Amino acid sequence: MLAETPSHQRRLADTAATSPLDILREVFGYPAFRGRQAEIIDSVVAGADALVLMPTGGGKSLCYQIPSLVRRGTGIVVSPLIALMHNQVAALDELGVRSAFLNSSLSGAEAGAVMRALRGGELDLLYVAPERLLMPHFLDLLNEIQEGAGIALFAIDEAHCVSQWGHDFRPEYMQLSVLHERFPQVPRIALTATADAMTRAEIVERLQLEDAGIFVSSFDRPNIRYSIIDKAAPRDQLLDFIQSEHRGDAGIVYCLSRKKVEETAQWLSERGIQSLPYHAGMEQADRRRNQDRFLREDGIVMCATIAFGMGIDKPDVRFVAHLDLPKSIEGYYQETGRAGRDGAPASAWMAYGLADAVQQRRMIDESDADEAHKRLSHARLSALLGLCESPNCRRVRLLAYFGEESTPCGNCDVCLEPPHTWDATDAARKALSCVFRTGQRFGAGHVIDVLLGKESERMSSYRHDTLSTYGIGREIDEVEWRGLFRQLVALGMLDVDHEAHGGLRLADAARPVLKGEQEVHLRRATRKPTKRTREASRSRIGSARVPAAELQDAQRPLFEALRAWRAETARAHGVPAYVIFHDATLAAIAQSAPADLEALSQISGIGSKKLDAYGAQIIELCAATRLASMPD
Repeated sequence: MLAETPSHQRRLADTAATSPLDILREVFGYPAFRGRQAEIIDSVVAGADALVLMPTGGGKSLCYQIPSLVRRGTGIVVSPLIALMHNQVAALDELGVRSAFLNSSLSGAEAGAVMRALRGGELDLLYVAPERLLMPHFLDLLNEIQEGAGIALFAIDEAHCVSQWGHDFRPEYMQLSVLHERFPQVPRIALTATADAMTRAEIVERLQLEDAGIFVSSFDRPNIRYSIIDKAAPRDQLLDFIQSEHRGDAGIVYCLSRKKVEETAQWLSERGIQSLPYHAGMEQADRRRNQDRFLREDGIVMCATIAFGMGIDKPDVRFVAHLDLPKSIEGYYQETGRAGRDGAPASAWMAYGLADAVQQRRMIDESDADEAHKRLSHARLSALLGLCESPNCRRVRLLAYFGEESTPCGNCDVCLEPPHTWDATDAARKALSCVFRTGQRFGAGHVIDVLLGKESERMSSYRHDTLSTYGIGREIDEVEWRGLFRQLVALGMLDVDHEAHGGLRLADAARPVLKGEQEVHLRRATRKPTKRTREASRSRIGSARVPAAELQDAQRPLFEALRAWRAETARAHGVPAYVIFHDATLAAIAQSAPADLEALSQISGIGSKKLDAYGAQIIELCAATRLASMPD
C-alpha cells in the first residue's frame, strides 16, 4: 500500500542542510537522540554497514528511518511480517514520510502502483518481504533504481531470523547476502532486539557483515519486573496475577499448544477478562481480526503461541505471562520484551514446573534436528532452567547470558522477596537413591509417593512398599519434594527417559552426590505471593496507565478527554491509537495544558506534520477542559 503524500510535502533529503537531529525534531518530534542512536545514524549516513542490537522499545526503527531521509534515494527495509509493515507505514504516513510496503497482501494493481512510485523516486522508505526482494525481477528493478533515483540503504529488520538455531528462522534471510554482492556501495544495517553471542556470529557470517560496525546497547529493560513462580494451579495463578496487578490492562499470555491457547482464552473470558486466541492453526481472517482488536482496543489479553509477537508494535502492553516454559533465554527475553515498550512499568510473569522441563527436553530429543543442534538446544534450555531456579537476581542472570554485567535490580521477585535456601544434600541423596531403587523408569510423582510412603494400589502392584527408600522422605511435604526434583532436573543430576514415558534416570552429575562427595543447596519451594510481594508489586506496577509522571487529579479529565479524542481519530484513520500519539505524549499534554501551538510544539512526540494535522483540535480540547473545570 502506498501512503498518501500531501502535495506540499517536499523530499527532506533534497535540503543539504537537513541533519539527522533536525529530522528527529521536525519529523518525529523528539528533542534528542537516546543511547547510541546518534552514533549509529551518523555511521550509516556516512555509508558504513552496521549491526545493531538494541532492546525492544529502544528506538531501532529511527536508526534506519532517519538515514533513509538524509541519504539520496529510497531506503529499502526487509521485514518478515506483513502486520509490522502495515503498522510502520501507517505510523510514517501520520508523520508525513513517503512510505509504502510491498508484500503478498497487495493486489497486482496495488503492487504496480508501489513499483511505479519507487521508479519515480517518490518514496523515502519501502518495506518489502524477503521473498519479494529475492525475486529476480525485483532485484533487476533495484539495479534500475540504484542507477536512477538511488538506494539510500538496505535495512534488514529482525536480523535474528537468519539464525538456523532460532525459532524465528526464515530460510529467505539466508539469501540476503545477495544485497552485498549486487550492491556493494549501498550501506546495510541489520537490526535485532534478541541475539546471544552465537546468533550474533551467525548474523555476521550469513549477511557478510564482517566489516560492519557492531553497536550493542544494554539489554536491560529496567521497567520490566521479572517474576517466576512454582506452577501449582497455573490458570488460577494467572487469573490471580491479572486481577491483582493488571486488571483492565493489555497483555499477552503465551502457551505451548494451540489447544491450550483456545482453552485459556475461553477460560479467562468466562471470568471477566477480555481475552482472544491467536495461533497458526486459525483461519487467517480470524487471526488478523483478533490481532487488529488487540492493537486497536484497550485492555485486550491475547492468548497465543509464539506465532504471535514478533513485530507487534503496541507500546502499552502491560504484561507478558508464560503458562509454559520457552525454549531458551533468548526466546524468553524476546517474548517478555513485548511488554512495556513505552517505558512504563510492566510485568514478565511465568508459572514453571517440572513437567515443563520434561516436556521441553522431550521435544528436543524427538525433533528431526541433528545431534549438534540438539546439544545446543539442550544447553540453551539448561541456561533457562538456571534462570528459573536461580536464588539470585533474575535480571543479573538474564543480562549475564548476553554478556552484560549488572547489579541486583530491586525489581524482580527474587530481589523483592529473596528466596530461602537450604542444605538439601541429604534429601537429594534420598531422591536420587529412590530413582535408582525404583528402576529408573518412573516419573517424579511415583517416586515421591514412594518417598512419602503413600499406600496405593499402584504402589503395591510394583511392590515398592518393600523398598529401602519407602517412606524415608516423610519429613518433607509433597510440594517441597516436587521443587527438589524439579531443581535436580534443572541441575542436570536427573535426566528424563522419554522412551519410558518420562521416567527419571540418574545422570553422571548425580554420582558425586550419591557418594557423599558433593553438597546440594537448593531454593525452598515458593507458595502463593506474600502480602509484602503484592504490595511491592503494586507500588512499582500499579495500573501503569499513565507512562509519564503521575498525573494530578486536576489533570486527569484532560488526559481522559485526549484518550477519547485519540480513539475516535484512530478509528477514522483506520490505525491503532498509538500511531496517532503514545500515552506518554498525551500525559505530557495533560500536564502542561498548552494554550497555543507554540507551546504544544515543545512537547516530545509532536512533529510538524502532527502539529499541522491535530494541533488546533488539541488546543481546542485543552481550552474546553479548562473551561469545564472552572468553578461556577
